[in-house]
Amino acid sequence: MHIAIVSIFPDMVRNVAEYGVVGRAIQRSVVSLQVEDPRQYAGDVHRTVDERPYGGGPGMVMKYEPAAAAIRAARSALPQGSPVIGLSPAGRVFDQAEAERLAALPGLILLAGRYEGIDERLIDDEVDEELSLGDFVLSGGEIAAMAVIDAVVRLLPGVLGDEDSAAQDSFVEGLLDYPHYTRPEEIEGRKVPAVLLSGDHARIARWRYKQALGRSFLRRPDLVEKLSLDREQQALLDEFLKEQGRET
Repeated sequence: MHIAIVSIFPDMVRNVAEYGVVGRAIQRSVVSLQVEDPRQYAGDVHRTVDERPYGGGPGMVMKYEPAAAAIRAARSALPQGSPVIGLSPAGRVFDQAEAERLAALPGLILLAGRYEGIDERLIDDEVDEELSLGDFVLSGGEIAAMAVIDAVVRLLPGVLGDEDSAAQDSFVEGLLDYPHYTRPEEIEGRKVPAVLLSGDHARIARWRYKQALGRSFLRRPDLVEKLSLDREQQALLDEFLKEQGRET
């Protein structure tokens, strides 16, 4: 998969290629990462990429020409079917389903905006879709771009050491993940749940799914509402809540 980022802070976004899952994916040539800096395409000696907004108001607006040239340079190196995605509060909310959709693509270009916004004509002409991390404001799109890259790359075959890891992540089945434990078996009087020490894989799987259902119900009830629980799932949830001294 080929991923390009358009950003006026290229060193900031290159850091995502140095660590963890994304770094290993690049080392294994599962993913290639390209960064295009609009400043390199600015026509003036100061490499200006922003201007005051028409109509007045605070802040600056990202200029059309340098950003458009950077996007086109990125697009020329990517395979067909690689969309240009703007990271914007106006976009569709990025979630696990979106990560899975993007992971099936041959490539993508992520546009990281800055300042008060981007000239709307650039979005109309060059951007295929917009994504948002949620209803909050960041100083720029670089952090959002790195989050999207990490979420997408870890889904690619051959990236994770254990191929089951991605399949068991939070949100893959529409639920939060179950709780995890490791050694030592006891810490300050708190023990690992006995079922996890039983060696009974069927019981462990049932317990983990029950925990995922229960944690989701308590912490993110909106996720459970979307599932339309069947009889078995409802029974597991009722069992979890009874164990917690709660009721549905």
